[in-house]
Amino acid sequence: MKLLLILLFCLPIVLLAQNTSLNAEGIAPNLYITHTVLAKENYYSIGRMYNISPKEIAPFNKLLLENGLSLNQVIKVPLTTMNFLQAGNAAPDEVLVPVHHIVQDKEGLYRIAVNYNKLPLETLKHWNNIKGDAVPGGTHLIVGYLKVKPTLSSLAAMAKTKPADITNAQPVAAKQEPAAVITTAEPVKKEKAVVREQAAVQVKKDLPAVVKEVAPVAQSVATTTASKNFSGGTFKATFDKQLKPKAVNETGSGAVFKSNSGWQDGRYYCLHNTAAPGTIIKVTCISTGKTIYAKVLDVIPDIKQNGGLLIRISNSAAQELGLGETKFDCTLSYSK
Repeated sequence: MKLLLILLFCLPIVLLAQNTSLNAEGIAPNLYITHTVLAKENYYSIGRMYNISPKEIAPFNKLLLENGLSLNQVIKVPLTTMNFLQAGNAAPDEVLVPVHHIVQDKEGLYRIAVNYNKLPLETLKHWNNIKGDAVPGGTHLIVGYLKVKPTLSSLAAMAKTKPADITNAQPVAAKQEPAAVITTAEPVKKEKAVVREQAAVQVKKDLPAVVKEVAPVAQSVATTTASKNFSGGTFKATFDKQLKPKAVNETGSGAVFKSNSGWQDGRYYCLHNTAAPGTIIKVTCISTGKTIYAKVLDVIPDIKQNGGLLIRISNSAAQELGLGETKFDCTLSYSK
């Protein structure tokens, strides 16, 4: 009898040891953790474990709450804003358990970040102490944190301290926001608000004159481009040293994606369907004749708005090419 009691007491510990990490599946907004139902578990006990209402678990699995669960039944526990955190801190009565994504072969960091609620790439690297731009298949990456209550959830034993959030204070990037330049057509009241905002980040000048001169978006982009130019970017030196067993030249349409990278250091990135992640591509804009060098993060997402695109480059790279955020014609050169 004593042996039986000891075994029953140790069983949850053994099961917890077998599941050494929480692994997320799916794509936002339908992210979830797979759970196998144990003896005496039900919607309510599982809900307490994962800090989510039973009324959300049942419909997520296309099940009826009143029908209950069976031993060894596999269900999906949804990750929502109620129990899944990617920014900020836990409540005083909660702790944070890391939630991982298992990297698949040839899966890029950019694609992973997009799939998990468009998690900033810098945050993904920060959480996982990644210095480069690619990780091998099978790697467990932290993509967020499960919020649980220690008094209600056995998962609290797996809690970790979440790194501090990254604060992206980049004034050059901030100038690219439309709201910072569209205000001259507004009433005088709003013009004053813009002047105050600009005064916080610029050397003090004749403020009314600044607001009147910076009317069109094109002028704002041109001014910023003149202040920051990295002569093609940091990756130019790497491109020049690359072995060239098979040179590839392509011509087609390009587009832009938003990124915090490159504004201060000239590290430009791109998405491309045939060049391997980590490849440096020389991108020349046909209309301006300017060139940048960008490192491939991942493939271009297969969605309607990307139809016919040869490449997508970061908005900091587009700025050095003298472009806004519209499509452009370009020539590419890289090695396979």
